[in-house]
Amino acid sequence: MTAVLLCWGISLWLEGAAGLHTDVLVLAVALPLTLSSTQRTAPTSRRLTALVLLPVTVAGAQFLGRLIMHHYAVGAAAFTAGISLCIWIRRYGPTATKLGTLLTLPFVALLIVPGPALPPAAESGLVSWFWSAVIGLLACGCVWLVQSLADRYGPWRPDPEQPTPHRPSHLHPRPSTRMALQMAAGVALAFLCGRLLFDDHWPWAVLTAYVAASGNRGRTDVLRKGVERFAGATAGTLLGTGVAAAGITGRASVAAMFAVLTVALWLRPLSYAYWAAGMTTALSLLLGYFGQNAVSLLPTRLAAIAVGAALSVAAAWWLLPVQRRMRPQPSERAGVDVQDVRPVPTPVVTPPAHEVDP
Repeated sequence: MTAVLLCWGISLWLEGAAGLHTDVLVLAVALPLTLSSTQRTAPTSRRLTALVLLPVTVAGAQFLGRLIMHHYAVGAAAFTAGISLCIWIRRYGPTATKLGTLLTLPFVALLIVPGPALPPAAESGLVSWFWSAVIGLLACGCVWLVQSLADRYGPWRPDPEQPTPHRPSHLHPRPSTRMALQMAAGVALAFLCGRLLFDDHWPWAVLTAYVAASGNRGRTDVLRKGVERFAGATAGTLLGTGVAAAGITGRASVAAMFAVLTVALWLRPLSYAYWAAGMTTALSLLLGYFGQNAVSLLPTRLAAIAVGAALSVAAAWWLLPVQRRMRPQPSERAGVDVQDVRPVPTPVVTPPAHEVDP
């Protein structure tokens, strides 16, 4: 959160100095929030790669957002292909896996920042590709600076990053290909159903479909994350609605957003439901800041989240499901599929470690 607040503070100054729109501040929060966990133990070479690659990718994501605004079907197809490609390249080893994770961040930020869901008439008020790249560069710099100072002067030291062994897979198709196809199917259906059922609120369905399918360790893992996402979103929406009903608006709602995100980050290791609740509460406060009525949007949001989770679960269960027969390590035990730890009639190979999201 120190990196997030630093990036947000600098972006707040830039917004006033350059006359930018408020969505630049949302981007300044979303990028370091998601980047920090992936860069915590990264070596200098990977940090330099992020410093070069992330600004370019974020700028490209702005073009994709405008494509979705003007040509929804084409933009949705491009988004689906891009997010699936980031998973498919895991077949090339741990380095490609980390690169794919980095490239995914702008796609996720695109769903959080209120851009593609706005009408085309509002395009002039959106952050430009240049300023998007500047914010991407700023996010990398803030995360690198804060984590370096914490490692040098802070009381806690992260465990060093262990090299991931590259184990060849005998599954056909490979686990990375299966997960990429499942992600593509779930996200594509979420784009379709989201537009047909929820109009401009389609990002809620797409974001849920992505979250439930990411790091797929098996069918039950996707089901668990879908349920946790829905339960957390329900609690978060109700909490955000209560905060709005209490009259907390303006700068007070911004402070409440950062407080909620801090608690959600602290509780995230215990269960993804806490993180989903915190993110949804923050987004509810954000929408209230932009003038939207959180109470009236409550049924739409919950319905969109339920549809996105159901589509992602359906894709994971019936489209080339990834099965596992070996008992997982303690860190993976939360995502065990009970059916997968029992003997199966045909040999099933555990997906290589680099093809499963940590």
